[in-house]
Amino acid sequence: MAKDNRSTVTDFLLLGLSDDPQFQPLLFLVFLVIYLTTFVGNMTIMAVIKADSQLHTPMYFFLSQLSFVDICYSSVTVPKMLENFLAEQKKISFHGCIAQIFFFTLFVGVEIFTLSAMAYDRYAAICDPLHYMGIMNKCFCVQVVFSTWALGFFHALINTLPVLNLHFCGPNVISHFSCELPPLLQLSCTEATINKVVLFATLVIFGLSSFLLTLISYMHIISTVLKIRSAGGRQKAFSTCSSHLIVVGLLYLTGFFLYMKPNTDSPSMPDRLISIQYSILTPMLNPIIYSLKNKEVKTALGKMLQKFKFLK
Repeated sequence: MAKDNRSTVTDFLLLGLSDDPQFQPLLFLVFLVIYLTTFVGNMTIMAVIKADSQLHTPMYFFLSQLSFVDICYSSVTVPKMLENFLAEQKKISFHGCIAQIFFFTLFVGVEIFTLSAMAYDRYAAICDPLHYMGIMNKCFCVQVVFSTWALGFFHALINTLPVLNLHFCGPNVISHFSCELPPLLQLSCTEATINKVVLFATLVIFGLSSFLLTLISYMHIISTVLKIRSAGGRQKAFSTCSSHLIVVGLLYLTGFFLYMKPNTDSPSMPDRLISIQYSILTPMLNPIIYSLKNKEVKTALGKMLQKFKFLK
């Protein structure tokens, strides 16, 4: 059948997490709390870092960047998700779906590149402390952040633009709570092999390369820390890295599991629940992990709270 004779899909229906109307208000409340916690938590981290001059170091510069990305990352999917919990039909327009894919891919890219930059920062601090400030100078850090956004934009662009060449003539039901590439490509009425190849290639080139950079950095870090004779010195060195390792593990393990395993085109309910971990819960947990595991952040937060009490 010729493409011009096909009906064109103008919107998609998102299956979400449940089609039972009785559960929708509860799900709305749960994810509203998660979103508000994500927003407040990451804004707090950014405010604490900005307010305390002792935290004006490369490590916290990248942490502030990560908090900003987490707010953007969560805001791509959760507001529309909340709207659909209360709507009779869980709809998203075609252009809204494309925009959601673009920005989700952009912020995921920036997130993983920022985590790699943070791993390199810890490598420079622990493995080459005498030259640390020379290596991680302000100009270099700004260039790294600019590069993470440039790479993230390129990552989003090459995955999103080919979707515009596809034709969607129905069905229009996406087995997910948001628009993501694998389930959307499954609905295409035209051949989407190129899109799938590009998606897989970017996962390998950007995702695995970023992961390998992080892994190599920590292999050097662990090797250096084990050579420290003082038990207190080893504990202090590991404590500065543990938060970052937890965050990296949460994002990479769940994200790679869904995108690299076979048959990710039609996510099952367990797949959707795992997707919640890396796309919604991880941005919420990041500020909690960093504040609980980092004495400097907790001290700075305490000082800021005392200032607010004094102003009152």
